[in-house]
Amino acid sequence: MLVSRIETQIGTMIAGSVEEGICMFEFSDRNTLEAEFSDIKKYLQQEITEGENTHIKNLRIQIDEYFSGIRKVFDIPLVIHGTVFQKMVWNELLKIPYGSTISYRQQADALKSPLSIRAVAGANGMNRTAIIIPCHRVIGSNGSLTGYGGGLHRKKWLLDHEKKHSGLPFDNTLF
Repeated sequence: MLVSRIETQIGTMIAGSVEEGICMFEFSDRNTLEAEFSDIKKYLQQEITEGENTHIKNLRIQIDEYFSGIRKVFDIPLVIHGTVFQKMVWNELLKIPYGSTISYRQQADALKSPLSIRAVAGANGMNRTAIIIPCHRVIGSNGSLTGYGGGLHRKKWLLDHEKKHSGLPFDNTLF
């Protein structure tokens, strides 16, 4: 697995890629980063080395477009590992439109598993591809910002950024 640092408006991020696609995009200061590296290394059965390939180069372009307000959807191949339930949760995240939010309860309902709110929140927290799989778009049922591994200040920034560039009415009093 190749890893490379990518500087963004909200901090340094670590991109990880294998031949098939991006397998990681995380904030460099995330508490669980070392555990994530260990987990991915075990799953992929590959050593981690610094470097870049076409997928990371494409991610650099697409993340710059995202932060410029141009890109709303990423089209980078992803190599994601997790349980069947986690993959279902992450696929549901990909359905949340740019500039919009849903609650953990709505996400659980969409999965036809209304009693699994905590499990959904836990799976969201295990997402290793921040921004690309937009777990930042999930908020509390009361509209509050909750649970973001990159920090609530980043979650707020990302949501405000998307609202600003979405063409939807912008109301920053929600958070």
